[in-house]
Amino acid sequence: MGAMLKKVLAICGASILFLGCAGKRPVDLGIADGKLKACPESPNCVSSRSADEEHGIDPLAWEASSSEAIAKLKEIILSMDGASIVTETDDYLHAEFKSALWGFVDDVEFQLDGENKIIHVRSASRVGYSDLGVNRERIEAIRAKLN
Repeated sequence: MGAMLKKVLAICGASILFLGCAGKRPVDLGIADGKLKACPESPNCVSSRSADEEHGIDPLAWEASSSEAIAKLKEIILSMDGASIVTETDDYLHAEFKSALWGFVDDVEFQLDGENKIIHVRSASRVGYSDLGVNRERIEAIRAKLN
């Protein structure tokens, strides 16, 4: 087995043999009981609903109408490398971000809270254990563009 293949297997785990680095799209995403799915214990996820320091991140603030907020968020997402919108409703967006090098896919969700004028976020890697801070950096980049 070549050194490069060993590195890929170490990064993606055995799932690369069957699914590649992209992994399989989770079937349990979306809003359940009024909230986005919780982060797993692994450090490859951030969520504005998480209270712990490792996974917690502030929600995004917005001041426009809900439809304007979703439209702006969609515009920002689609301007980013490797991004595509999977699901869009009046108060929810699910986007996928695919890395250029290995094809890792992260699922990024946004839930509008019209009453509090915030957007809850969840960004999680599909495969692997650590994301080296990529999910947190992505949400902060979106925050900067939104503001």
